[in-house]
Amino acid sequence: IGKIVLVVSALFARIVGLILPRQSCLLSTGAVKTKGGELMKAYELLFFVAPSIDEETRAAVMKRIDTTIAEGKGTVDNVELGKRKLAYEINGLTDGDYTLIDFHADPADVAELDRVLRITDAVERHMIVKRTDRD
Repeated sequence: IGKIVLVVSALFARIVGLILPRQSCLLSTGAVKTKGGELMKAYELLFFVAPSIDEETRAAVMKRIDTTIAEGKGTVDNVELGKRKLAYEINGLTDGDYTLIDFHADPADVAELDRVLRITDAVERHMIVKRTDRD
């Protein structure tokens, strides 16, 4: 559990450290995993939303992410939710509700997920990282 907290903290620090608002980072290194005849790789998505948004909006964002991953025949492995105080103010926010999603997907579908997150107004910042240790 301590390792998970450390990973979440490190990823969240990377997200709040991005200089431009609504900018994402897609890091790519790693091994290929074959799943159902298609090339699937392990990824981790971390995004945060304003704590003031309602649960319906947050659920709609989660549904859109799940739909985008499923359209590419990817699978969601794990979802974690939490709240964090931001290191500095982002878009007038000092706190954020974060969601950490572990999933397997084709690299081309990850680019589509990145595009969807960039145009989703409820998502303040996001980051998708390829996880070579989970392939």
